Amino acid sequence: MPAAVPANRVLGAVCPFRGPSLARPALVHGASHGQTAPKTPQLKLEEAAAMFTNPANFSSAVDVHAHLIHVDETKLKAIADVECVEDGTLMVDGHGIKLKALYEPLSLINWMEQHGVKLALISAPPPFYRQHLNEQQAGNWVSYLNDGLQTIAGQHPQRIKVLAHLPLEHPQLALAEAGKRLGDDYAGFSLATGGSPEINYTNPDLRPLWQQLHDTNSFTFIHPGHCCDTRLKNFYTENLLGNPYETAVAVSHLVFGGIAEKFSDINFCLAHCGGVVPALAGRWQRGYETQRPGVNTQLRSPAATLKQFYVDCIAHDPGLIELAKRVFGKDKILFGSDWPFPMGITNPRKNHDRR
Repeated sequence: MPAAVPANRVLGAVCPFRGPSLARPALVHGASHGQTAPKTPQLKLEEAAAMFTNPANFSSAVDVHAHLIHVDETKLKAIADVECVEDGTLMVDGHGIKLKALYEPLSLINWMEQHGVKLALISAPPPFYRQHLNEQQAGNWVSYLNDGLQTIAGQHPQRIKVLAHLPLEHPQLALAEAGKRLGDDYAGFSLATGGSPEINYTNPDLRPLWQQLHDTNSFTFIHPGHCCDTRLKNFYTENLLGNPYETAVAVSHLVFGGIAEKFSDINFCLAHCGGVVPALAGRWQRGYETQRPGVNTQLRSPAATLKQFYVDCIAHDPGLIELAKRVFGKDKILFGSDWPFPMGITNPRKNHDRR
C-alpha cells in the first residue's frame, strides 16, 4: 500500500482509486420526479487523502458497493434487446428491471444524506452484465454502461465515483476498458466472478489485465454474476447460495493460481463479506499444509494471501463479520450497502456499529 499523501498533493497520481481531491465546489444535477437535490457536504482534503490512499482507512462514510444505471433513450435505440419502458425503467433481454431507485441518483444521494454516507462507489448490477453477447456487441454495451455511470458521477462529483465494469468474458475488451476508464470520475473497476463459461481468473489471456490493475494499484471490486448451476433455480438460491459460492470460486483461482500473490498491488475487494470464503479459509489452509494434489505449495499459503483482500460488510450476521475479521484482518472490512437492492443494508450506522 502507498503511504498517506500530503494534503497539498494531487491524489489522482498515486491513490488506488486514482480519484481527484474532493475539495471542489459541489455540483448537483439531475433532479427528477419532484426530488430536490440535498445540500452536499464536502470531504476535507486530508480526510479524502487518507481514504483514497489506503482503503483500510474507510469508514461508513464511503460505500464501496452501490448500484446505479443511467438511461439514455437515444443511445439505447442503437442497442438490441434493451429498451426503456413507460415508467422509465429498462427491459433487458426480455426481463424488466423494475427497481426504480436503481435509475435515480438523487434517491441514492438522499439516502446517503440520511445515514451520513459521504461518497458512494457505483457499479452496474448483475442483470446488466449481459455476458452472452459477442465481443462487438459487448463492446457497445459496456461502453453504454460505463459512459452512463460516468455521466452520473459527473453530475454529482462530490458524492459519486464509478467502478467501471470490465467484461472478463472478453479479455481484450476488458483490458481496453481498463485503459480508458482512468479519469477523475472513476474510483476503480468492477468484475464479475463468473456467469459465463469463458470466465476463469487463471486464464492466461487475463494476465495483461491483472498486470495493468497491479501497475495502477487499482481498487478492484469482485461481484458475483449469474450462477450457472441449474439446481439453484428454486427458492431464490441462485442468489442466496449461488452468489457467495461464485465469489469463492473466483477467489480460489486468485489464491491457488498465484494471481493475488504475483499482482499484489491490486486492491481486491469482495462483495457480500467474501461470500463463503471466510468459512472455507481453514479448509484451504489445511489443503495447502497437507500438500493436496494440484495445490502449489511454492506459493504463499492461503491464510497469508487472504490477508491482502478487502471485503464489504454485507454479511447479515455479526458472527460472520467476526470470522471475516480473523480471515482478512479487522482493518479489511469496508462498508457496502448494495443499494438499492433488498438484500443489502439499509442502516449503515447500525451495521457499522456492530463491527
